[in-house]
Amino acid sequence: MIPKTIKEVIDLGDGREITIETGKLAKQADGSVVVQMGKAMLLATIVSASKPSPVDFLPLTVDYREKFASAGRYPGGFFKREARPSTDEILTMRLVDRVLRPLFPKDYHNEIQIMVQLMSNDDNVMPDALVGLAASAAIQLSDIPFEYPISEVRVARIDGKFVINPSRTQLGEADINMMVGASIDSVAMVEGEMDECSEEEMAEAIKFAHEAIKIQCKAQIRLAEAVGKKETREYEGESEDEDLEKKIHEVAYSKCYDVAKRGVGKQERGEAFSEIKDEVKAMFSEEELEENEELISKYFKKAHKEAVRNLLLAEGKRLDGRKTTDIRPIWCEVDYLPSTHGSSIFTRGETQALTTVTLGTSREANIIDLPTLQGEETFYLHYNFPPFCTGETRPLRGTSRREIGHGNLAQRALKGMIPEDCPYTIRIVSDVLESNGSSSMATVCSGTMALMDAGIQMIKPVSGIAMGLITDGKDYAILSDILGDEDHLGDMDFKITGTADGITACQMDIKIKGLSNEILVKALQQAREGRLHILKKMIDTIAKPNAEVKPHAPKIVTTSIPSEFIGGLIGPGGKVIQELQKETETTIVINEVDDQGIVEILGVNQDGIDKVLAKIESLLFKPEVGSVYEVKVIKLLDFGAVVEYTEAPGNEVLLHISEMAWKRTEKVTDILNLGDVIDVKYFGTDPRTRKEKVSLKALQPKPEGYVERPPRKDNRGRDNRGRDNRNRDRR
Repeated sequence: MIPKTIKEVIDLGDGREITIETGKLAKQADGSVVVQMGKAMLLATIVSASKPSPVDFLPLTVDYREKFASAGRYPGGFFKREARPSTDEILTMRLVDRVLRPLFPKDYHNEIQIMVQLMSNDDNVMPDALVGLAASAAIQLSDIPFEYPISEVRVARIDGKFVINPSRTQLGEADINMMVGASIDSVAMVEGEMDECSEEEMAEAIKFAHEAIKIQCKAQIRLAEAVGKKETREYEGESEDEDLEKKIHEVAYSKCYDVAKRGVGKQERGEAFSEIKDEVKAMFSEEELEENEELISKYFKKAHKEAVRNLLLAEGKRLDGRKTTDIRPIWCEVDYLPSTHGSSIFTRGETQALTTVTLGTSREANIIDLPTLQGEETFYLHYNFPPFCTGETRPLRGTSRREIGHGNLAQRALKGMIPEDCPYTIRIVSDVLESNGSSSMATVCSGTMALMDAGIQMIKPVSGIAMGLITDGKDYAILSDILGDEDHLGDMDFKITGTADGITACQMDIKIKGLSNEILVKALQQAREGRLHILKKMIDTIAKPNAEVKPHAPKIVTTSIPSEFIGGLIGPGGKVIQELQKETETTIVINEVDDQGIVEILGVNQDGIDKVLAKIESLLFKPEVGSVYEVKVIKLLDFGAVVEYTEAPGNEVLLHISEMAWKRTEKVTDILNLGDVIDVKYFGTDPRTRKEKVSLKALQPKPEGYVERPPRKDNRGRDNRGRDNRNRDRR
């Protein structure tokens, strides 16, 4: 018997719709839904453990996977099975996690696992824009404590008009591409890239997306009501002790306020706060500490946070002594690493990024093989955040999701400023050596300078800044160039990158409800002032891209040849191209596009590149019938000489002994010697021999009284014109 299903439809207003269905699949999960748009279908489930985990944080896991079967494809690789998540899947998980995590109760420590799977793909639907909706809808049908429904949409501006959840084809024409996550009341997350849009245009796009999200949130509420909303489960929350909280606040608050007011560095400030915490602990016996250790730590953090925030709101003073609009001291350097193709250091306060650029051919492109997308990237950025950059030790377990997310943000910030005709594949690697606030924005700045140092002709330089916000609901302070502590203790983390003319990328997480459009626009304007200040410091270090790549960096030349000549360049078993690469110390890559061979020649030595180009020119050389060409004798045979066109080295033709002189020639050496340079006339392909014919004697005057020699006969009675003369001879 087919189970009864309940469905809710969301009309996108342009003939497209999204459906949310429940009751058919995965009914043992705490909540499950199928979200469908076109032929794209996602299954979302949520399960939470019945007992709390022994941790002091929310143990939430958001997992998103795209099944290859959803697109009728096999996974790549040897095992033919989906393995670890791709970069795109991880980025989607992060987008959803950032919106959901703040909405679970802070004292809910039961493990939560949200799984969203793409079960059916549609090439005209980008499924990542539906994952937030699917996850939230599954939560609404469960008994897990959660504040209110959220959703996420992609908003793009195409030909001046905003579109919700466009197709990938449409997105290729967009100058704004953002993912926005929000509830009915407020925006919680923004991430995307733009083609130098203004702050006002960005705010308008966010507002448009929020209106679409409100409709999706209301649809979730209707679905939950139709199913019958479950009572929220009871759970073991954290215990509270008002007297203990008051006691700790009285001791810690004023002391934390005084330390925050000093305006000292990160290490000194951290040591001072630790001393205050030790003083608080000293107020209790060992027995009391053991019994209330978690509460004591919790209430100290609360007093610490309140002191820092109140100092800012009351006196406008920050932890390091700056005003709200001040940018920390900056110093930069380029060409720091002598063997790289490009390098730079960007240091802002206690945050430092060392960035390198490596140049290569299309062979080094980053291959993308997903159920929803196949292709390659010729510009990509890798971001590394080692533990020593924050003075910590921790296990090294591969690239973290945070590193992938921060690297993607920096890559989106810079990629629009790489010229379309740039022949190189470009890899940027940013190693964060110190971190105290916005190492991803330091990566953008350092990446720009490293590209310019490498001789990449960037359209415009890009800088980035991280903004913060602290508010008590009435008063607020917008902070430029936030510290790590200000990020942790504040209400907003807003990263903005751009050129002098507009925004290229952004990432925003808002921790409070109801952020007004007025505050958002003001934060964007203040960010612009900060970006321009940072950009000036960068330009003071390197004003424009170097005119050429470094002497030790590879130069690349791209040319094209007709497809029929590709085989000649490669040779049997790759012999020709391999020997040519070895001889010229170059790398040669050939890609066939639209009946043309696109040849990339990469090499440090220009002479080697020129030799490859000469070889290609010789392959393409087509002599014209009736024309005269200079040739060089490169081989002597009994019946002629092999000659090479001097204007196309490697292009050879046979000069037959009968075409060397008008008189009979007994030996080739009577006329020619090895190495002789002569002129010959080209007659095209001889239809009788099907070989190209050139002649030396055709350029010489015919002797007076010359009589054409009768054709020779072979042993079968045929003359050298191929005629059978045996019967004629008998007559």
